[in-house]
Amino acid sequence: MRKQILGCGLVLALGAMFAPAMSQAGEVIIGVAPPRARVEVVPAARVGYVWAPGYWRWNGYRHVWAGGYWVRSRPGWRWAPTHWVAYGPRWHYVPGYWRR
Repeated sequence: MRKQILGCGLVLALGAMFAPAMSQAGEVIIGVAPPRARVEVVPAARVGYVWAPGYWRWNGYRHVWAGGYWVRSRPGWRWAPTHWVAYGPRWHYVPGYWRR
């Protein structure tokens, strides 16, 4: 029983130690410019949803196209699509978000 408690404590301690690094893993900064956006055929409008256009995502080795998708609309808000921003020689990934 005592070994199980110590084992659980060790697992929790290791998890807490790596939690800050995992929470920051969402930021993507690379030195490779994304290709031009692909032309997508936007489906017919859906009531209560807005279309989030496709974008190039980084899989750790190269850019991979992620097709567009529907996002439930929020009255009074506007969808800002996912995009890449150049900062000098680096490219920063900005996920889609709602803005007023």
